Amino acid sequence: MSTVSLPALSRVAVCGGTHGNELSGVYLVRERLKKKQQQREGQESFSVTMVMGNPRAVQQCRRYTEADLNRCFTRATLNSPISDKTPYEIIRSQELNGLLGPKGSPKAMDLVCDLHNTTANMGLCFITFSDSDWISLHIYRHLQRELATIPVRYIHFDLPKNEAYSLESVGKHGFAMEIGPQPHGSVRSNVFVAMQEGIELMLEWIRLFNSGTHFEGGSVEVFTLVKNIDYPRDPETRSITAAIHPELQDRDFCLLHPGDPLFLSFSGETLRYKGKEPLYPFFVNECAYYETGIALSLASRRRVTIPSIQCNRDRLTMGTDV
Repeated sequence: MSTVSLPALSRVAVCGGTHGNELSGVYLVRERLKKKQQQREGQESFSVTMVMGNPRAVQQCRRYTEADLNRCFTRATLNSPISDKTPYEIIRSQELNGLLGPKGSPKAMDLVCDLHNTTANMGLCFITFSDSDWISLHIYRHLQRELATIPVRYIHFDLPKNEAYSLESVGKHGFAMEIGPQPHGSVRSNVFVAMQEGIELMLEWIRLFNSGTHFEGGSVEVFTLVKNIDYPRDPETRSITAAIHPELQDRDFCLLHPGDPLFLSFSGETLRYKGKEPLYPFFVNECAYYETGIALSLASRRRVTIPSIQCNRDRLTMGTDV
């Protein structure tokens, strides 16, 4: 494959607190804002905008106040009319779209990275709606090579841009950086440090890219969502009747074969995976998904070929950190 020439990344946004109880991103954004108030960093080839996504939920240390903000960035929601009955998070999504977008427009941020925590044992994951965003895939490969303390994976949700519902979809390029396990409403130092290192490696890659570094192509491993599985439930009360089986708990991205233990019922019965093909589980027993009826997600795994890329220096514009 020939080298693909791409515009410089002159405007970058790093967002935390889209979910107000996922605290690694909250404290990372606060820390970086504090440092920028204390001293200006050296001249960069790009600006970095730090954003607290849902300040009202952060203040209350809750995932959200009225609606899940990270499901409010579809084109339809962003264009919906506002009234005095509109949930706060929909109003906030349109404010963020104005700040970081508008989504799908030339004015949108060149790259949006949204920081999240999961209670699942997933390591560090990029979550995106594209398996052909060469910028995100090259940054992912850079972190895989350089971040030795935690596994790094790439999760692809196969939805068109207009239906992409999370904050990072506002940017020209973007991904959620999801790191766990970490209980919601708390901070684990190892998880915070991994997120901090991930952001520094991302910014390092952008500096190299903007300076004209040639990045060789190759192939990377991508996990694409196939389906979600709910907990077994009582047909009348809809309350759950089983938990994730001990042999599956904390084994995100370990191949699940038909017949493998899936749930352990509260009466002691082992319930097995009845799928027709082996798939890779992730978001296993994610605390926040009990309300949405997701016990775990299942993905296929494949290799994606990425081209060599290089910055088109003619389109580089200088920026200043904010």
